[in-house]
Amino acid sequence: MNQNIRNITIIAHVDHGKTTLIDNLMKQSGSFRENEVIDERIMDSGELEKERGITILAKPTSINWKDTRINIIDTPGHRDFAAEVERVLSLADGALLLVDSAEGVMPQTKFVLSKALKQGLKPIVVINKLDKSDQRADEVLNETFDLFVSLDANEEQLDFPVLYASGRSGWASKNIDGPRENLNPLLDLVLEHVKPSEFDKSKPFAMLSTLLYADNFLGRSLVGRISQGTAKANQQIKAINLEGKKVDEGRLTKIFRYEGTKKVPIEIGEAGDIVVIAGLEKANVADTICDLEVNEPIKATPIDPPTMSIKITVNSSPLAGTEGKKLTSTQIRDRLILEAQNNVGINFSENSNKDAFEISGRGELMLEILLTQMRREGFEMTVSPPKVLFKTDSNSKKLEPIEEITMDIDEEFSSKIIDSMNRRKGKLIELKDTGKNKKRLIFQAPTRGLMGFTSRFLTLTKGTGVINRIFHSYGDFEGDMEGRRNGALISMDQGKAVAFSIFNLQARGEMFITHNDPVYTGMIVGLAPKPGDMIINVMKGKKLTNMRTQGTDENIVLTPVRKMSIAEQLSMLNTDEALEITPKSCRLRKAILDPHERKRSEKNNLIT
Repeated sequence: MNQNIRNITIIAHVDHGKTTLIDNLMKQSGSFRENEVIDERIMDSGELEKERGITILAKPTSINWKDTRINIIDTPGHRDFAAEVERVLSLADGALLLVDSAEGVMPQTKFVLSKALKQGLKPIVVINKLDKSDQRADEVLNETFDLFVSLDANEEQLDFPVLYASGRSGWASKNIDGPRENLNPLLDLVLEHVKPSEFDKSKPFAMLSTLLYADNFLGRSLVGRISQGTAKANQQIKAINLEGKKVDEGRLTKIFRYEGTKKVPIEIGEAGDIVVIAGLEKANVADTICDLEVNEPIKATPIDPPTMSIKITVNSSPLAGTEGKKLTSTQIRDRLILEAQNNVGINFSENSNKDAFEISGRGELMLEILLTQMRREGFEMTVSPPKVLFKTDSNSKKLEPIEEITMDIDEEFSSKIIDSMNRRKGKLIELKDTGKNKKRLIFQAPTRGLMGFTSRFLTLTKGTGVINRIFHSYGDFEGDMEGRRNGALISMDQGKAVAFSIFNLQARGEMFITHNDPVYTGMIVGLAPKPGDMIINVMKGKKLTNMRTQGTDENIVLTPVRKMSIAEQLSMLNTDEALEITPKSCRLRKAILDPHERKRSEKNNLIT
């Protein structure tokens, strides 16, 4: 047993302060020099993580406290990246459950806590953000206890220690009105409450690969906790999958451990420690990395299956190749295979011609993040509308994914929200008053009806509502769902849009383009107010004559174009439409651009 190592993970709902708390733990434990320049949210190292303020990839760090190394793993809080949380829990001996002192228990809190309790972890509860004016710490503690009970926690787990803290201000205390000096009480409680796991150093080396990083210099870097024995640089190792079959063999070229946010090379890694190893080319997440004489794989937590998929093909629009550099199906295929290897929450499949690829993930955000990353890397592609993945049970009954949606809204908007959810086949499970004219509504609804609902929700609540969604279960198929009511306004020709033409067409519906934007035949340039598509000319200029007119011409004032995220645009697509994504633009289009071919295809579909 290694008494000088503690492995803990911080789990919480999105935006409850995990990464900010780690910032202050690292600063107060002396992980940085006094004159070192430190960013906010150090652990959010990715460009998209910093922009959006969310953690996407789980990342370990390490701090030293009272002669003990505490390895801390920061986990994502958004439900779409839950696969990261599920894997990371196997690295930890203990968990800090962070709960916002005002928002209280939220859907992701319930999800991550249930996974932690199943692993047998005994969490420390931290009621965070106590500096909020609307904090209700006592009520939140009662809600958390009720949650433990509802998740069948055992007596040891129910006897959880509680701390009150403000991660941003950098203090923790055992009492609400206790001293607010620093985070020492939290670090001391980790040493006291989290017991190190027992490991046998005399056995041959074995560890479960939990995270995978691609490194430009080292190749594939695998992160895991050593379960037995010791790892030595240059020793011969192999990788075996969950069935015990050998998938790779090689030499352990490098071993690193975390010190702060840096990886430090070491010669020997001991049982119980979290290390990064390099040297294997084919080993993947959930494989057991071990000595050549080991044949038994380490059990891994099964990952919940994906619920949504999109089809990606090459960009086939007339504007293809004008903005991006990575255009071929081979380049797209290689990038998607790499993503599927690094991210266990994503599944990859392809057609027989290897020119159309299906990517399945846990939700809209996960797929949007992948498309955004590819876009920034210079890819151009065409993406189909998202499809929900159905299942059949033992009685051949069709099942579909059902989500639990928690909404905090002002009372005046509740009737509009309930009406909107009814149209999406949502069922109201709970409605409770949270004070100050606010209500909390909890629904269960099919994933099919919720695509793009977040933007609609914000419109209905005038930007004041808070919505959280989490996968609940597979339930009975709810029947046909109402699609987009509005028809598409489709460009009839290729060229550049003209302000005069757009101005006269604004009354026909909402326009997605503005003056001088490039358009092409079959591109969707706007939405009509009624069902049914309409082909329009957005390149028609004003006739110029030498006749003078009385007074001046009417000023052309164009309505500003609504900026939509990739997820919003995908949710708007009908089955015969697609989204063209390039590094600078996202354009809605018909899957078949030529209007005559489109009609022919529609006729054939009606006949069949």
